[in-house]
Amino acid sequence: MDNFIDDVKKASFALRSLFGETPLQKNIFLSNKYDAEIYLKREDLTPVRSYKIRGAFNFVSNILDKVPEDASFVCASAGNHAQGLAFICRHFKRKCVIFMPVTTPHQKINKTRGFGGDCVEIRLIGDTFDECYLAAQDYVKQGGGVMAPPFDDMQIITGQATVAYEIAEQWSELAGNNEPDFVIVPVGGGGLASGVSHYLHSNNWATKLYFAEPEGATSLQQSLKEGHRVKLEEMDTFVDGAAVAQIGALNFDMLRNFKPSDVIAIPENRLCATMVEMLNIEGIVLEPAGALAIDALKSLPRDVIKGKKIILVISGSNFDFERLPDVKERALRSEGLKKYFIFRFPQRPGALRSFLDQLGPEDDIARFEYLKKSARNFGSVLIGIETQHEENFALLEKKFKSSGWAYRNVTDDQVLSDFVI
Repeated sequence: MDNFIDDVKKASFALRSLFGETPLQKNIFLSNKYDAEIYLKREDLTPVRSYKIRGAFNFVSNILDKVPEDASFVCASAGNHAQGLAFICRHFKRKCVIFMPVTTPHQKINKTRGFGGDCVEIRLIGDTFDECYLAAQDYVKQGGGVMAPPFDDMQIITGQATVAYEIAEQWSELAGNNEPDFVIVPVGGGGLASGVSHYLHSNNWATKLYFAEPEGATSLQQSLKEGHRVKLEEMDTFVDGAAVAQIGALNFDMLRNFKPSDVIAIPENRLCATMVEMLNIEGIVLEPAGALAIDALKSLPRDVIKGKKIILVISGSNFDFERLPDVKERALRSEGLKKYFIFRFPQRPGALRSFLDQLGPEDDIARFEYLKKSARNFGSVLIGIETQHEENFALLEKKFKSSGWAYRNVTDDQVLSDFVI
């Protein structure tokens, strides 16, 4: 690591044969919202719409002459790493074999094939990533090629650290020697986080670093608490670009001096509200992992960030728009604008009319399911209600109780909600 800064600089210069540096842009909307100077490092604007192309390029280019020309580069990935590696192998005219779970959406398969062209072979194996990864490892062991790791490798880390090299150069042009107050970086396996943090500290930046991690997959935070790498037994995979059960070994070694409080756990539903907000207001498409750093601002006290200069690394925009209805649903629930109730409806004429009379002018029925299973006096009804202001629900529930309606709010009951909603 003694030559880390020089290696990152060389990797940055080499990358210019593929694409120019991604912009560091001041975002007026976020700056006004948080009364600070907010800058976005737009990794969503690389040729593959994520930073992963950087590590893939550095890894392949540094071992190209050491690998037989007929050997393939291999990876197991259903996302940005696969697309980055496919793009790079096509650039170098080398073969690439990418293992993906059978459950991978066709959109991601087609995008990877599009980036790799005739150089890429995609193999769909297993229902989960773990099964897919084992198949890729077996393929390599049998002489099938060279494994290109997604994050736990020094060449990959060096490539991802070129993000920090560009930030340092761009910030110098913007502000001279005045360093930003905060840099917030998303973290999954740790390739980007370890590369950026190590480069900035090696470059003697005193800037405070925060890491934004999905709340349902806090691999780094838990590992920092325990003082060693922890493998999560369960995790929420919604933020698929950053939901990793165990942070990389090399990556954790480079991050172990940070505190658990330096990691901000991002609620998945709240993250969806940030994605929708950036799409509607700024026209910026973000994948869940790409919105992590922006959403982290909601967790920091306003007086801490007021007037500060903050850089947010936007890691990617490979978003499947078939997921948009789910994202919008999660966003509404996070903001308290949509709730689900199970009511006991009396089996009599006019019951529905009397219920609807409880609703205000800003309330709307978004879902209504009624199953009359018998001739009982009461039947269960699932009702989803959307409103324009969160406080309307307090008034609604007060009306329900005063009118004698028996109901249960199942919005935050994860098991029941998943089953009936």
